[in-house]
Amino acid sequence: MDTITWEDFQKVELRLGTIVEVEDFPEARKPAYKVTIDFGPSIGLKKSSAQITEHYKKEELVGTQVICVVNFPSKQVGKFMSEVLITGFEGLGGGIVLARTGNEAQVPNGARLV
Repeated sequence: MDTITWEDFQKVELRLGTIVEVEDFPEARKPAYKVTIDFGPSIGLKKSSAQITEHYKKEELVGTQVICVVNFPSKQVGKFMSEVLITGFEGLGGGIVLARTGNEAQVPNGARLV
């Protein structure tokens, strides 16, 4: 494992946002959704392609807060432009499990992971 400095970590903008819309993405090479996330007034709405279809249905994702990298350059995924990276972990049986907050306290959209 490579080590990084604190300054390297501070360059990564990990922000919390709420999923407001989820659409099928049949053109993607691997099963994925097109996800729209609200990061609050300072960042606004951003879109992401997310390979999270194995563990999540579209309907249950709306309203979920997720942790995203918001300062990567946009990435072309087929005809879709993915603007942020939704973070997650590979599950035991495969598929991605979202990284997100618990329910112990409300966190505003756009809050930065510190």
